[in-house]
Amino acid sequence: MAEKSWMYAVLEGVQQEMQQDPKMSWIFELTPPVASNPGMPVINLETEFGRKRVVNTGIDENWMASCVLGAALAGSKAATYIPYQGALIPFEVIQNVAGKLRHMTGGKATPGCVWVIEMTGQTPGFAGQHSCYEEDSYYAHIPGVRTVIPSTPYDAKGMMISALRSSDPVVYLYPAGLRTLQGEVPDEAYEVPLDKAAVRQEGNDLTIVSSGAGMPGVLEAAEKLTADGMSVEVIDLRVLKEMDTETLVNSVGKTKRLLTVDQSYYTLCPGAEVIARVAENVEGVKFKRIAFPDAPPPASPEMFTWMRPNAGHIIEAAKKMV
Repeated sequence: MAEKSWMYAVLEGVQQEMQQDPKMSWIFELTPPVASNPGMPVINLETEFGRKRVVNTGIDENWMASCVLGAALAGSKAATYIPYQGALIPFEVIQNVAGKLRHMTGGKATPGCVWVIEMTGQTPGFAGQHSCYEEDSYYAHIPGVRTVIPSTPYDAKGMMISALRSSDPVVYLYPAGLRTLQGEVPDEAYEVPLDKAAVRQEGNDLTIVSSGAGMPGVLEAAEKLTADGMSVEVIDLRVLKEMDTETLVNSVGKTKRLLTVDQSYYTLCPGAEVIARVAENVEGVKFKRIAFPDAPPPASPEMFTWMRPNAGHIIEAAKKMV
């Protein structure tokens, strides 16, 4: 097992699946599927597999989303990488077509494909039109589509492999701010389940739940709260649909306090769904959620950093709750 970046881990998973499946293809625009890591070979999917399998398209995210779905229906596995410029353009194809096909055909259609959609909401300086805070809530709302959001390099690779092997359509949300995050990742192929949250730290006083780019701040806050004598349980959702209600209920049933932390907008953020599910199953719980305000992200990095949930916000809220 070696230290690898988040992006390297993702492409290593894709590379290993393409080596096993000669019919699998990767479609991209603008961002070549290339990754490097100290002491490891450079991954360049286009060079390794050729332009017939690794396709550099024109700038047309709707076509890219439709193409991988069509490939799936024709019996070939395909995935596409959609950068921040077009993150919400494929929504109609995914919501109105892919999510409904299996139900509309009585289970005859098997639309197993992967859309890797870049989230830039946590990146200062992108300004409102390129800061997609709403993607996780939008895509998690679609019946018939799995929506996953890894937060570690280990999960990034394992969940990519699981998504590529799944018979379900999968939206794989990729938090751009985690691109260079380093972590231990096995060299061999492995799977991480697409229906389980991860308990990152066990505790008894308070449950903190987050996902994706929210996790680094949560783990930083949890470390400081633990040093101050608070027993904090930290849950990484990993999967927004289908959300792992059992792990959430078991944790909050023990702590009776729930703090959710989201990088997405406050209204209808994933944390709101977490609170609703827990409230339906556990009595006597104290709730609090932290999320980005319902306002377009500013271009100013200083103002952006002040608005975005961070470790300081989490620590303040946790101490008020306990």
